Amino acid sequence: MLEYLLRFCIGGLAVSGFAVLSDIFRPKSFSGLFGAAPSIALSTLVIALYRQGPHTMAEEGRSMVLGAVALWLYCIAVCWLMERRNVGAFWATAMSVLVWAAVALGGGWLLRWIAT
Repeated sequence: MLEYLLRFCIGGLAVSGFAVLSDIFRPKSFSGLFGAAPSIALSTLVIALYRQGPHTMAEEGRSMVLGAVALWLYCIAVCWLMERRNVGAFWATAMSVLVWAAVALGGGWLLRWIAT
């Protein structure tokens, strides 16, 4: 129960902080970057630090960065397929999932291999 209360408080503070940042930056469409995902990530890292220690928190953080890189490359692949190759949205996203999976799973394997 304490974990949920902690996650609620940290997430709420982070969402409020990111909402303030989104009001500061222009254009308003850019402010979507400061939505819920960073606050959930921060609360997850704080809880990991609290419950399992700094090593688990560091592993969680590396995994989040790897996931962000995989998502970024997925987006690049979708845009490239749709703009340069005139592939429809369904097929571009379906094919680009392979890029995401390769980066996420391969990077996760690489991180575990380096850690051992």
